[in-house]
Amino acid sequence: MATTEFTSVIDKFDGNKGEKSGWYYLLIPSALSKKLSPGSRKSFRVKGLIDNHQINRVALLPDGNGNFIMPLNQQIRKSTGKTAGEKVHLKIEIDESEYIPDADLMNCLDDDADAKKYFFSLSPSHRNYFSKWIESAKTTSTKEKRLVMTMNALSEKMGFPDMLRAQKSRK
Repeated sequence: MATTEFTSVIDKFDGNKGEKSGWYYLLIPSALSKKLSPGSRKSFRVKGLIDNHQINRVALLPDGNGNFIMPLNQQIRKSTGKTAGEKVHLKIEIDESEYIPDADLMNCLDDDADAKKYFFSLSPSHRNYFSKWIESAKTTSTKEKRLVMTMNALSEKMGFPDMLRAQKSRK
């Protein structure tokens, strides 16, 4: 497996980038992305180090010009202590590990056959939206609330965006 090591500068999209407005990211030049995943034109996941911060299953997204970008969430920026305009050192390689869904969600699904059947009818990426949203809860009470919302949505055969829209309209 090819490991690529290089230095990059953290950048931030301005307000004219639609859904990406405000995103912090690293530019991965075409020559480097080709070392990682030759011929790839679609997103792929990497693992490794940003400075001394371990990363796993981080997506590299095509920018439309042959390069890729690595979005940097708040957790990564906080752990490196760096922000836009600062350099970071990367040592990355392809991450082919499987995503493991949240254990509490899987336990809840085991108790509701219909919700489980609907959940597994969704594409893997849509199943991951539910799971990652639940995992991202910072408190036990928030996680429990998200589990209940997810199970209710799946019982009503709603996808993740439908669930969020329904919740927003109830407020």
